[in-house]
Amino acid sequence: MKSLHIRHIDDHVLDALKRRARRHRRSLQKEVESLLADAARMVPPDAGELNNPLASIRTVSTGRREMTWSRESYYGDDGR
Repeated sequence: MKSLHIRHIDDHVLDALKRRARRHRRSLQKEVESLLADAARMVPPDAGELNNPLASIRTVSTGRREMTWSRESYYGDDGR
């Protein structure tokens, strides 16, 4: 895994990050990793990924047996 070094962070920003980390009961390092991961997930895909229909599929674990969901199972025959 790569590392990242950030310099010249304002004191009030660092203090706020530390408070946020305490609130989420994790280290400052893990809090910053979480924030960066969230930001990276929000970046739109590259043009090449837009042409791949599987690029937008997301998997969610519900703790139950695996199920396949279709558009019809959500919206019925209306297809809203």
